[in-house]
Amino acid sequence: MMDRLREGVNSIAVKIILGLIILSFVFAGVGSYIVGGTGNTAAKVGNVEIGRGEFEQAYQNERNRMQAQLGDYFSNLLADPSYVETFRKSVLDRMVNDVLLEQHAESLGLRVSDSQVRKMILDMPQFQVDGKFDQDIYQTSLRRAGFNPESFAEYLRRDLVRNQLLTAIQASDFSLPGEVELQSKLLTQTREIKKVTLPLADFAADVELSEDDINAFYEENAERYTRPEQVKVAYIELAAQKLKDSINISEQEAKQYYEEHLDKYSSAEQRSVSHILVEGDDKEKAQAILNELNAGADFAALAEEKSDDFGSASEGGSLGFIERDVMDPAFEEAAFSLQSVGDMTGLVKSGFGYHIIKLDEIKASVAKPYADMVASIKAELRNQKGVDQFYELQSELEKIAFEYPDSLDDAAQAIDAEITTTDFISQVDAPKLLSSPAVLQAILSPEVKEDGLNSEVIEVAPEHVIVVRVEDIREETVLPLTEVRDEVTDTLAKVKGEQAAIELAEKLMAQLQEGKEALLAENNLSFGESEVIDRSSSLASTVFSMPKPAAGKAEYAQAKELNGDIVLVELTKVNEEVDSQFNKQVGEQLMQMSAQQELSGLISILRKTIDIEYFTVSQ
Repeated sequence: MMDRLREGVNSIAVKIILGLIILSFVFAGVGSYIVGGTGNTAAKVGNVEIGRGEFEQAYQNERNRMQAQLGDYFSNLLADPSYVETFRKSVLDRMVNDVLLEQHAESLGLRVSDSQVRKMILDMPQFQVDGKFDQDIYQTSLRRAGFNPESFAEYLRRDLVRNQLLTAIQASDFSLPGEVELQSKLLTQTREIKKVTLPLADFAADVELSEDDINAFYEENAERYTRPEQVKVAYIELAAQKLKDSINISEQEAKQYYEEHLDKYSSAEQRSVSHILVEGDDKEKAQAILNELNAGADFAALAEEKSDDFGSASEGGSLGFIERDVMDPAFEEAAFSLQSVGDMTGLVKSGFGYHIIKLDEIKASVAKPYADMVASIKAELRNQKGVDQFYELQSELEKIAFEYPDSLDDAAQAIDAEITTTDFISQVDAPKLLSSPAVLQAILSPEVKEDGLNSEVIEVAPEHVIVVRVEDIREETVLPLTEVRDEVTDTLAKVKGEQAAIELAEKLMAQLQEGKEALLAENNLSFGESEVIDRSSSLASTVFSMPKPAAGKAEYAQAKELNGDIVLVELTKVNEEVDSQFNKQVGEQLMQMSAQQELSGLISILRKTIDIEYFTVSQ
């Protein structure tokens, strides 16, 4: 049974991928966004339905993962309804693709057994402490992710089956030595250049500007010197984290919570068992083995000889320690009904066949000491109380801000908060707290900006809300030249300085291509020392587009540095020596790219041949 999972599933690459997938699902919560419509289906792939709850869980997991990676930037994106709709659609698309791959894998006869799933769960480092499976972490992680043991095992089984297919696709790809060598040459190629730099600052400093020049530039570029509409904003902020930080938990409270939830801080009973499996419905064979055992045969020897579970047979049938809610229900019930070490069951029927189970060892449930748990208990209680208080105050804030819309005073008093007032700000320079699209949209709404009313309560981050109102408005205006003269003069000098530098560079290029260097000398310019650059250089886009110079010749080009300086480049040599140490890495990259193309092609074909129906995915 256990040899049916292909070797590729146990490869390091696949395990890393699985680890990342499991992490994102295990350590994220389940959200409250609801798929539109009245049904319970988000999409239908052939005869398989993707449930609304399943989609919402996947969406919230991905949302939390992106939030952890991108922070406030992602929060700002989520304030845009069109982005949220696109994001939700992309999550559902990936779920549809997964179902398509699962169906295709099933049609190819790919399967994963319960024993394989169990072993994968026990081996997952996310559920281990000091290298050993920890039942508490396992159960807690599943609860946080919205799984129960059965649904998580099913998720993992489906993922393993899907990855058998992905592994097969990856294993079928190859790259030819010629492809690898050519790609290596392109990636590792370097070029030897010399350069002349025309510093923009020097040219700008030499520019002489008249009043007419300054006035004309100011008039032609009035939009550059226009102060946008500005508003003075007052707001109230309510954040759960600040509430949590202000809460103190007494020893008495923590101790009482520990005693009332002792099962939560106790390890589950564990049992070490061995079994002999007879696959399928061959009850006569299983009974014959049981008869031998009842007659005194050695369990381990008989398991090694006759068990169909080849993975455990070599260990005398030993499955090691198991916990509740991990194994097949029938197997688990029988194993945990054994009373004493050495006891053996009769025939136990499961989805895999008939088992004979022997109890090898019992580890009783053990409570973790209060001293070891007190810190986490206090943190948990602070979190619970802070969140409860936050939502109570949020409801009060919503009520008072709406009932007394002409001022924030009553709302601030109701939740014991301070009113903060900004100076004049615009969309460009709004402080971070007010810069999200949702907040800016509220500030600029007619009700808030023109009528002077309080905004609705706006979520700026999870468990973090504000209410805003506009106190004053300053209209858009073009700033007078006297106020922006220095900025105008500086910008115009840079513009004219760049024009002068480019004009000189073009003249130098024309002479250099004719083999003349007199103009260089006239301007006290000369090429610097030879340097070797690769594709990471800021000049790479220019240098690597230049033709290869003929022997004893040079090629010339004009470029711009990141700081705006104009550069003349002399290309003298192209180095194409291939470093063989990169060949393996390049070959792997080529195969990965090819495998991804094949996978995309397969999904495209499956989408065209299988009926797919999407239901509304908006919030």
